[in-house]
Amino acid sequence: MKQELRGLPKGLAEIVGRHLAAAGMLVDSEPELALEHARYARTKAARVGVVREAAGLTAYHAGEWAEALSELRAARRMSHGAGHVAVMADCERALGRPERAIELAREAQGLKLDPEEAVELRIVAAGARRDMGQLDAAVVALQGDDLDAKRRDPWSARLFYAYADNLAAAGRTEEAIRWFLNAAQADDDNETDAAERAFELSPQD
Repeated sequence: MKQELRGLPKGLAEIVGRHLAAAGMLVDSEPELALEHARYARTKAARVGVVREAAGLTAYHAGEWAEALSELRAARRMSHGAGHVAVMADCERALGRPERAIELAREAQGLKLDPEEAVELRIVAAGARRDMGQLDAAVVALQGDDLDAKRRDPWSARLFYAYADNLAAAGRTEEAIRWFLNAAQADDDNETDAAERAFELSPQD
């Protein structure tokens, strides 16, 4: 970030940097306040890619989907990179445009995404399929070599959980229970309610 801000006058770079730092610290606990800081930074340095990226991600956390999408598109044009395509696709879903989310996922097939970003994009694409009532296609969208109960990648718990959730939506209850249990075993940080979901779906005596 500091390197990109070096193109600004020193005093302005310090101001923008402080507001971006504040946005980063507040984004999880007070996303609306974080967004105020990010918006201020944007007004001062709208031509700096990292500023637009930060504004977009902060807007996403604050639930401002259209603003997030606009900012991330701008950042993507400036950087000529993948540009948080999974977040952009999720914004399209939130705006009621699942077809556009799927289109973004297709376009990203030719991009060099890191593994975690690629998994997040598959999860979003599956959700978009589900939004459109394509329940079986949502399940298929999540299948791949990394959908292996023995894997323990940083994203395994989220992937297993999403797969189980879509299996449940498709009426494949027994498989859903098994994959919720797989997700619970992979979820070392207890970030999901996978165990509870498995219990809820299990037959009760």
